[in-house]
Amino acid sequence: MTIDYLEKELALLREELNNHKLYSTLSSIEDIRIFMEQHVFAVWDFMSLLKALQNHLTTTTLPWTPVSNPSTSRFINEIVLGEESDINELGEPKSHFGMYLDAMKQIDASTFQIEKFITQIQNGILIKDASNAVSLISETSKFINFTFDIINTNEPHKIASAFTFGREDLIPDMFFQIINQSKTSNNTYSKLTYYLKRHIELDGDEHGPLSLKMIEELCGDDSAKWNDVLEVAKNALQQRILLWNGIEELINSKKLIEI
Repeated sequence: MTIDYLEKELALLREELNNHKLYSTLSSIEDIRIFMEQHVFAVWDFMSLLKALQNHLTTTTLPWTPVSNPSTSRFINEIVLGEESDINELGEPKSHFGMYLDAMKQIDASTFQIEKFITQIQNGILIKDASNAVSLISETSKFINFTFDIINTNEPHKIASAFTFGREDLIPDMFFQIINQSKTSNNTYSKLTYYLKRHIELDGDEHGPLSLKMIEELCGDDSAKWNDVLEVAKNALQQRILLWNGIEELINSKKLIEI
């Protein structure tokens, strides 16, 4: 199996995602608020996928020992550097998650749910229990629980698949859709626009191609691992579609209430 084969197998799911009705639903600032209040959980749980890969593919324990693949280690460490401590539009070091929260606050989207959720996690509450405690919609809850189910396999090739095909390889296309169809280019959305363009710049030009190389290195000639990667990739894309379904339904239900 090859990357080309995987991408052909995933083409229909990616097409479904790229043409999702959610994008055309994002027509007002209120729509963007609702979108961000749910999508922020995907921004958050991405970091756990990344840190899981860092734990598996770099040395994070003492005493230090050399890694087997320095190229993959460098790639992961570069992404961690950017995601945890990138530079925002003001030239200040900030995580991408922090940038996203700032963008939410700029347009008066509520950060109460995600901040309460993180407080629960910091207090040792399990992911599923924290999701229930903040009353997440089922699609968002299932999305992040799927992420942690993959992380808990402790199998780097599966984690890398969710990271690559469900996230890094997908983000440029997905965010272009949001910018193009939701008209986020004015000053009202300046922090969100910066965040989106930063992701497009990093993920499309640098991280995306490197993440595909990571898949190749982790799978090698092991056909079972390639099959695992394909299965996880399909599930990750399906979970993203379901998340988008949930957000679209939430936006439409709010519009019906307003009528």
